[in-house]
Amino acid sequence: MAQPAVPALLRRLTVFDLALVTVGSIVGSGIFRSPSVVAVRAHTPFLILLAWVLGGVVALIGAWIFAELAARRPSDGGFYAYLRDAFHPVFAFLYGWMMLFIFDTGAMAAAAITFANYFEPLTGLAVPAALLATVAIGFFTAINCLGVRQGSTTQNVLVILKLGALAFLIVVGFVAKPVPAATAPVAAFSSGGSALAALGIAMIPVFFAYNGFVVPTYLTGETKNPTTTIPRGLVIGIGLVIAAYLLTNAACLRVLGAQGLMLTKTPASDVLRAAFGTLGGRLIAATVALSTLGYISTKLLAAPRVYHRMAADGLFFKQAAWVHPKTHVPVVAIALEGLVAALIALSGTFETIINYVVSFEFSFIGMAAIALFVFRRRDAGTSADAVVPFKTPGHPYTTVLFLIALSGVVLDTFVTYPINALIGGAVLAGGAIVYYFWKRSPIRQAPGEA
Repeated sequence: MAQPAVPALLRRLTVFDLALVTVGSIVGSGIFRSPSVVAVRAHTPFLILLAWVLGGVVALIGAWIFAELAARRPSDGGFYAYLRDAFHPVFAFLYGWMMLFIFDTGAMAAAAITFANYFEPLTGLAVPAALLATVAIGFFTAINCLGVRQGSTTQNVLVILKLGALAFLIVVGFVAKPVPAATAPVAAFSSGGSALAALGIAMIPVFFAYNGFVVPTYLTGETKNPTTTIPRGLVIGIGLVIAAYLLTNAACLRVLGAQGLMLTKTPASDVLRAAFGTLGGRLIAATVALSTLGYISTKLLAAPRVYHRMAADGLFFKQAAWVHPKTHVPVVAIALEGLVAALIALSGTFETIINYVVSFEFSFIGMAAIALFVFRRRDAGTSADAVVPFKTPGHPYTTVLFLIALSGVVLDTFVTYPINALIGGAVLAGGAIVYYFWKRSPIRQAPGEA
């Protein structure tokens, strides 16, 4: 008698979906805070905008690199699979380990808490932030367990609303009356005095703001024609982000000026207040709430696919590889992502966790860029290389430039926050120990393995 078919992931995502996943995975609440941080470090309108332009160029190159990786290796799990196939499964496992306990869940918890903090001024209802954050995470976890189409549609709606809110902020910034120039002294961020040094330090928060273009590759297993769909979605999505970031900063500079932007911690709020008075506070609260909810939804749509692939490879609990026969999504992996994020939100340690290891995430991204050299060498002279539908423009020069930019951020972060780097290294080392024992454990077998 024929064996029943094993439930599998369904390819339902399009270029439109992947473009919005790219936007949703990059644009969280940071754009409503980062402009002032960059202004304190860069000082002048020219350097401020130049930092965002250069950051956009590096992000675009990064998107090109991951677009080619997706075109060459349309493997389930995306980023995770590139590290596994180019180097060794231990590097792929460590990336998944850091995603589950630090990168994605910590960022999601931070976004959920940010949403909760804006909920009271928006609605007037006093709800404990940790509790509301947990409810928000649970809500989107449940939606994503219903199916990839349900999860994708939800995040698409939220991302479109987010882009609409940013567009409204930009329009207001270009028509509102500029506020009087600030005269209060500003404690400038130490940069060694030169414009080049100031620009270099300003680039750190800019790179962080652009981070997230790797996320669409996680969804390779559920994307229609991934070799072309993911590259197109990535490039369109990063283009939208670059335009939104540049125009938002230009709008803030027009209304507040460089000095005013340096003095505030809520630039978007100040712009809307300049146009609408106290109503501006409620408008920005609604905008940030939409942005953070969209970010949570995107994370829960994409990240669990990595744990699903890890389990299918025998590098994680076999239950995480299970796909629901009706919804065709890895519900255990999705629930695990939501659970860990909720626990971090309840613990109140999410900001500390993110500070410990954000530089390590950039290190893994750099490894994926190096993987492009590995795959190109392996494919050289083969028919596979001839039919790759997307290749990184300017490679190897643009890829090397990308690696240099990432290296600068990683080294600067290690030097500036050495204790955080040591703690992040300890978490990474703990993952290596877990991998060593996991490979020797019988529970690592994925469903269907003998």
